[in-house]
Amino acid sequence: MRFTLGWLKEHLATEADAAAVADALTRIGLEVEDVSNPAEKLRPFVIARVLTAAPHPQADKLQVLSVDAGSGPLQVVCGAPNARAGLVGIFGPPGAYVPGSDMTLKVAAIRGVESHGMMCSVRELQLGEEHDGIVELPADAPVGLGYAQWAGLDDPLFDIAITPNRQDCMGVRGIARDLAAFGLGTLKPLHQVHHMNSLDPVPGDDPAPDVRTDDADGCPAFYAQAVSGVSNGASPDWMARRLKAIGQKPISMLVDITNFVSIDLGRPLHVYDRAKLSGALVARRATDGEQVLALNGRTYALDASMTVIADDVAVHDIGGIMGGEQSGVSETTTEVLIECAYFDPDHIALTGQKLGLTSDARQRFERGVDPAFLDDGLAIATRLVLDHCGGRPSAVTRAGKPPLARRTLAYDPGRCLALAGLDVPADRQKAILERLGFVVSDDFTVTVPSWRRDIDGQADLVEEVIRIEGLDKVPATPLPRAEGVARPTATAEQKLERRVRRAAAARGFAEAVTWSFLSEKEAAPFGGGHWTLANPISEDLKVMRPSLIPGLARAAQRNRDRGESNVRLFEVGRRYLADAERPTLAVLIAGDASPRDWRTGKARAADAFDAKAEALAILAAAGAPV
Repeated sequence: MRFTLGWLKEHLATEADAAAVADALTRIGLEVEDVSNPAEKLRPFVIARVLTAAPHPQADKLQVLSVDAGSGPLQVVCGAPNARAGLVGIFGPPGAYVPGSDMTLKVAAIRGVESHGMMCSVRELQLGEEHDGIVELPADAPVGLGYAQWAGLDDPLFDIAITPNRQDCMGVRGIARDLAAFGLGTLKPLHQVHHMNSLDPVPGDDPAPDVRTDDADGCPAFYAQAVSGVSNGASPDWMARRLKAIGQKPISMLVDITNFVSIDLGRPLHVYDRAKLSGALVARRATDGEQVLALNGRTYALDASMTVIADDVAVHDIGGIMGGEQSGVSETTTEVLIECAYFDPDHIALTGQKLGLTSDARQRFERGVDPAFLDDGLAIATRLVLDHCGGRPSAVTRAGKPPLARRTLAYDPGRCLALAGLDVPADRQKAILERLGFVVSDDFTVTVPSWRRDIDGQADLVEEVIRIEGLDKVPATPLPRAEGVARPTATAEQKLERRVRRAAAARGFAEAVTWSFLSEKEAAPFGGGHWTLANPISEDLKVMRPSLIPGLARAAQRNRDRGESNVRLFEVGRRYLADAERPTLAVLIAGDASPRDWRTGKARAADAFDAKAEALAILAAAGAPV
């Protein structure tokens, strides 16, 4: 999850700098992977005006410019076709490092004329891909001022890791809420954030769009609103700047609105070109073999376990993951339908795994978006479309019902000390939970907010209190130690495992650790898998292993593929049979059993008797009657 300090401060009233924010994020359990400031690499570059431009005496395609960067004229040689007197651009002085060209500027003679720096292009400053000329700024841009400061690029960028249980922090709003609960500032009311003038549903006189959901499990709720007569141009500067700052390329106003709301509020949306739809738009299960050309340019084959959005003719959307190319908006779009739906997290995860398809929408839906934010999310998106694209709204269609059942937990504040070892006063715990959005009654009956799908019991509430109070405050308490000489604690089974592991290693085997999961095909020769995962990582890791041999065989094959002629591996692990788990030691010999003989030039291949000898030796070390 990436965001800038300026974006965060749209939601959080705080004077904290980047260092304080990063420290607070780490303290509350949101791991900061990186903090950077794009302005640092642009610090030497300033706004400059070209005073004069004359042909280079020795080169037809070069010009000799006189440039004012705030401290008098400088001579600069430039090859840009748009360089001319009066142009205001970006100047790099000698000593500045140009990131896009990977070079440091210095005073140098170019075809016999001395140049004191350079006028820069967009690509040279890594601000975009354009490289057909130098940057042209407005004529009133202040000469001599740092470009990064003038362009608002001096905005630290945060990259944080979001664990799967923190779906609420997949939007800047949720991160701001956590920081406010920590005490770093005050969470602004949502309607006071600058790009949201109201959260009320947008009224419309046009007929409501014809949408419905026929898949209550995969898509319980499908809300939609249409807007007619829109003009899909470029995004306003503030939105484009926010998206570019986190590495997203602005595409068009309609597309950028969906991306912005998804990142800002953790609410994925999709916009369809209504002119490309035929009939009602329906959330339903796909049929086996149906295909869709997605917005990434790839065609995906679907099956009946997957939720899709389709009209009377074709599938237009892999529900909650990616829209289709056929109904995507373009610069000629004038009629749009805005989709704001709730998709079941488990269905999204399974579909994404089967298709090998990931997206920003999938990352949010499979964690679980706020089911109570459909009306607000749709209203915010519709107002942004009306504000920036114009048009005439329709009435709203609300098909299906999102899962809005209120969840309550009976909480004992004493559990905080018992589970976490930190004594936090009950009123302090109540205040922390309330700042996080929980409703806490006097008897500590806690109502869980709709955006916290991960809260399931008292231990989860203790975790919330502790992380906001500060994990660093939990005292380090040593375990009690009995007096006298400590007695051995290893069990007979552990001692046996150590003996056989040492015996295998002593006989020249290298220990391997392989997956406990196999594909059904690999398990079949060993009687098949008795335990199948409900939510496997992939089809190749679907069943619990009935044998250790397939994993060792794969490891041996990788070694043989890389030229190793003598592979000797062992593994200590468990097999998962129908009746029990079986602790097992497996050995594998592949290739040669002995080095190549110097006289014959040949090596003896390993055979069953080599394996038998090793098995007997390790069994003997275990104390078996060999």
